Amino acid sequence: MVRKPLAVRFFIVYCLVMADDAARSIARQVLKYVEQLQNSRIIPEIPEAFADDADFLKYHKKIVELRSAILALAKGDLYTPITAKGYLAGACKSLQASLRHMTWKVSQIKMGDYEQRLDFLGELSASFNSMVTQLKITTENLRQKEEALTVLAASLQKEARRRSDALQELRKSEQRFKYLAQRDPLTGLFNRRAFFSLAEMSLAYAAAVNQACCVCMLDVDNFKKFNDRFGHLEGDRALQHVVKCGQGALRQADIMGRYGGEEFLFLFADTDEAQGYAAGERIRLAIERSVFSLENGGTTALTVSIGVAVILPGKQGDDYGQTLRQGIAQVDAALYQAKAQEKNRVCLAR
Repeated sequence: MVRKPLAVRFFIVYCLVMADDAARSIARQVLKYVEQLQNSRIIPEIPEAFADDADFLKYHKKIVELRSAILALAKGDLYTPITAKGYLAGACKSLQASLRHMTWKVSQIKMGDYEQRLDFLGELSASFNSMVTQLKITTENLRQKEEALTVLAASLQKEARRRSDALQELRKSEQRFKYLAQRDPLTGLFNRRAFFSLAEMSLAYAAAVNQACCVCMLDVDNFKKFNDRFGHLEGDRALQHVVKCGQGALRQADIMGRYGGEEFLFLFADTDEAQGYAAGERIRLAIERSVFSLENGGTTALTVSIGVAVILPGKQGDDYGQTLRQGIAQVDAALYQAKAQEKNRVCLAR
């Protein structure tokens, strides 16, 4: 006869001999022990009556291992080894393996594989599969929206660049128009309006610091004859040559502008009569000593006549436009005097 565990033999005897008080006492110890294994956080002590029973100790070890495995599963530990055998141990191993496999599937979904499905956890599988399907749909919707936003962002960037380029072109146009509004198109000098504006500001500053200034007018000698002989295109080039020579003889603070035709105006800041005359002579000599090359390969000389007038320090708040006009009237007379004296000379206004 196969030897049964003591507990089983006890219950057989208990069932046969219901009136045995000793059997009832042992049965109560076993039931209490089993109940504690099921309900207590602390593993109960083995009843004294079974302390040396090998079958009972084996049973105790198996139940304790299953308790530990179940507790580990409850805490999320899917790798606690289960060495026990039997129906309950097999069920724990099966649950442990299923949860491991589900964890692996979750990791695959995390990496973007939304085709993963469960088919071995009953209602949990159905909920899991529904969640993955919804996640796939949501992810696809987000992807489509992200693509749409990317296209929109690229379009907005393109529009921003287009607007920025347009704004830069507008600023360049404004600067170009401002330049054209202030400059003579042939020589690049300040035109009459711009020259008057800058000269008036210079006179205002000179009055504030009690400085004299000189205004100067230059006229190209025999310019009509030059045009008649060489043509107006050469005349334009001759004016550009005169301007280049004149600018080379100026200080940084001096102002040069085109008054009209072949006449040019200068304003010399912080300059008395003698210094103004010297500046005019320096310009005249620079032009006289230069060689003008014609388009046909030949050369010719150019000379100029210059009138100079000093503008004494005024009072702050004066009409500097009127002061400038008076100075120009004086240099115009001085220039007429230079023209009358065989040209190519500098005359001071008297």
